[in-house]
Amino acid sequence: MDETKETSELPLREGATTDLPHDRITVERFREAFPRARWSDRLNAWFVPGRTAERRIGRWLAEMEAEADRFADEKGRDAFAFQPIESRYLKAAPAALEIQTPYSRTVINEIRAIPHARWDADRCLWTVPYRSLNELSQRWPAIEAAAARNEPEARQARREAIKGTEQDRAFKAKARERRRKRYPVPAGDPPPFDRAIATHIGIVFFTGTDGEFADLATVSAFYFPAEAGEEYVWASWRAGSLEELVTTWPARTPPEQRELDRGWWMPDLAQLRIARRAAKSRRRSKERRKKDDPSGERTTNSA
Repeated sequence: MDETKETSELPLREGATTDLPHDRITVERFREAFPRARWSDRLNAWFVPGRTAERRIGRWLAEMEAEADRFADEKGRDAFAFQPIESRYLKAAPAALEIQTPYSRTVINEIRAIPHARWDADRCLWTVPYRSLNELSQRWPAIEAAAARNEPEARQARREAIKGTEQDRAFKAKARERRRKRYPVPAGDPPPFDRAIATHIGIVFFTGTDGEFADLATVSAFYFPAEAGEEYVWASWRAGSLEELVTTWPARTPPEQRELDRGWWMPDLAQLRIARRAAKSRRRSKERRKKDDPSGERTTNSA
């Protein structure tokens, strides 16, 4: 058996996956850069072990892209100098354009659609090579508008504007419901427990159910449209650890409509990558808190 292939006997390890063009030269250079990489037939992708695998793969891919078209960045840099994008959210660095905004799902979706855009976890910002300037320029109005909407002052102003309204009560009710960490699943078609499951609230690990029935109005109001005549029960859930998410093999195909209708399905690679980034963020926050307060106790200001 080829030792570069992933097999079921191999222990599950922390790492990251990547797709490559199916040409011999690229694969050979990848194997030289990552000698511990293994091919997974199940995933149809390369798996690189290690806690920093995703970051190292990202750097390698960026280097390959830059080498493949070394003149494109110069052209984009000249175009930016001639007609720059003026914004407090964008900085023209020597190597790439850097974008740093308040958190916004719209911003994330727009930037991810830009070719070669990368998330820099160390600096908490996005980098876009100059070769992708044209696509960035087309998407920038939506990015900047979404970023401005999510500034703390703008968010606070919206909260003040709807205070006491029906919309305000609906937002608070949704927040209270999500804090209960429960999710409606069909009584006759429950998900497997203790493995990553995609839902309408993200990827979760279901831990069990006591059989309590969920009323259809609550299901439709806070989770997904409940099917008439279907019985749902509440299932408790938890967020997955980075190790659990990295060692979860994604589904080969997108979910079918019937799976979306029932409320849960097996996650694909794109969904897992989002969940892994969130898990990394939680880990970094936990490590920072531990570093700031090694005793694990909350610090208080002395009088």
